[in-house]
Amino acid sequence: MSNKSREGAPPPNTAVTAVTQSVSFSGPLPPPGLLAKYNEVIPDGAERIMAMAERQSAHREALEAKVIAGNIDSQARGSHYAFIICLVTIVGGFVLIGMGKSVIGVSAIIGSLATLAGVFLVSKREQRKERVEKSTALEEHGRS
Repeated sequence: MSNKSREGAPPPNTAVTAVTQSVSFSGPLPPPGLLAKYNEVIPDGAERIMAMAERQSAHREALEAKVIAGNIDSQARGSHYAFIICLVTIVGGFVLIGMGKSVIGVSAIIGSLATLAGVFLVSKREQRKERVEKSTALEEHGRS
C-alpha cells in the first residue's frame, strides 16, 4: 500500500477512543457544582435560583394547605347535610306513622337508618384501606 491511500487514517495498531459524558439532575435545584457555575454566567445566579426554589416550595405548600382545608370543610358540610336529610326523613316517618300509614313510615325510618349505617361502614372501610396503603408505602420507603 502506498502512503497516499493511508492519508488521514490512523497508523496501524492504534486505538481510537471516543468519550461521551452526560449529566442530568431532577428537582428544583441543580447539584452544587453546577449551581456555583451559574454565578460565573449570571451575577448572583445561584442565589436567584435558590430564591426561586424557596418561593416555589412555599407556593406549593400553601396550595396543599388550601386543598386539605377545603376537603375537610367539604366533608364536614356533607356530614351535616346528610344528618339533616336523615333527620327530616325519620321525622317524616314518625309523622306518617301518626297518620296511620305505618308501613310507609317504618320503611322511611328503617331506610334512613340503613343508609346512615351503610355510609358509616363504607367510610370506615375506606379509612382502614387508606391507612394500610400509607403504612405499606412508608415501610417500602424505609427499606429503600
